Amino acid sequence: MAGSRIELELSRVVRGRSRLGVLKGLGRTGQHSLEVPGCLLYTHFGTVPHLTQDTLHTLSNLSSVTQVTLSNIAEHQEVLEEFKDGFKKFAGLHDTVLYCSLHDPAAPCPPGYTTNKTVSVWGSGGRIELTVAKFMALQKTVRPDWYQSMADGETWHSNTSRKRVRKSVDRTLAHLDECLLVHQNSQELQGVEVFGVVEGGDILEERVRSARETAKRPVAGFCLDGLQTGSMDQALRTQLIAAMTKELPEDKPRLLQGVGRPDEVLACAEAGVDLFESFFPFQVTERGCALCFSFDISPDPERAVLELNDDEKCTAGETQANGDVTLDDQTQMTSFEINLKDKRYQDDFRPLVGGCGCYCCQNHQRAYLHHLLVTNELLAGVLLMIHNTAHYNGFFSALREAIANDKLDLLKRRVLGERVGQTERKE
Repeated sequence: MAGSRIELELSRVVRGRSRLGVLKGLGRTGQHSLEVPGCLLYTHFGTVPHLTQDTLHTLSNLSSVTQVTLSNIAEHQEVLEEFKDGFKKFAGLHDTVLYCSLHDPAAPCPPGYTTNKTVSVWGSGGRIELTVAKFMALQKTVRPDWYQSMADGETWHSNTSRKRVRKSVDRTLAHLDECLLVHQNSQELQGVEVFGVVEGGDILEERVRSARETAKRPVAGFCLDGLQTGSMDQALRTQLIAAMTKELPEDKPRLLQGVGRPDEVLACAEAGVDLFESFFPFQVTERGCALCFSFDISPDPERAVLELNDDEKCTAGETQANGDVTLDDQTQMTSFEINLKDKRYQDDFRPLVGGCGCYCCQNHQRAYLHHLLVTNELLAGVLLMIHNTAHYNGFFSALREAIANDKLDLLKRRVLGERVGQTERKE
């Protein structure tokens, strides 16, 4: 694989870790770019859940990189092979960069199905076992712009032994070497980039070893795996990310898998992560909830007061009712969202978030969304996904602005501190 076309241009590094920049040279022709820290566009089989392509593109600040997963695609391999022109054309994804990951970050995989030669993915028809040969045959059929290498990522459970963690690192490196060998000899994958996967569970030495060895391979970037929500507390995650990124080259992007909650995104971006998966808005939508947290760092005092007042309306009296963030279950509601199925919203005629410019907030009220949800109308998912995607993308824009203008601490107070303060005042 002769030199990667992907190039990370950093414009700012804060406190030696938080990175601001642009990822250039994306796509087969290299015409796309993506600002970092940034997030990918989460999809099911190339489609953002609940949204048509036309509806999706009414949103601004959409990522130029679309994520698809082999767990969705593997069972359709024969159809794609017959089609012959790759997944992007098959799904009508014309002006985007296609990234293919192994697992769906919003769908946990049952552990215990990994061997020295295979990993398993789960589609709608059940388990599909992948050897390196089958994995690479799928990549040739999909023809993504970049993909993550095959990896053994089953070490995120807290009771995983050191021996098992070491084996996962060894397997993942062996898989990477085999994938690169097939890749380099493949006509169909010319111009496609490979991201190496860094494993190591919760063991610092193995994380460092995995990062150091993966960095020696000719990869375009790195996937930091096994650190997803529920696997460990944030302090340990931050420590491990800091140790890994010290071993990784500065000019290649780091993609963190399985982390999407705003508080965790902030901490991980501060630790040196560049890219995140955007499955969190989908999870919030599936719960019948709307993202409702403040990230305004505007210097305009009047605007800031208005935003704060609205934020108080969003959260005062609701954060406690919604419950605290839990470590072990991604299906649990978080304090960054409001539950619109709750009866209190049946006569609440405010938008989901005051000042939000999305179609849902500009045209509908909380009471209407409550009605759609309790009557099981499909439109509920559409409107919630529009808002949650727009709100989440706005949060990432604010994160980049905060790094650029030395306002990370202010952003953290807006997203976290003021909410805590409001709950304490209420108590």
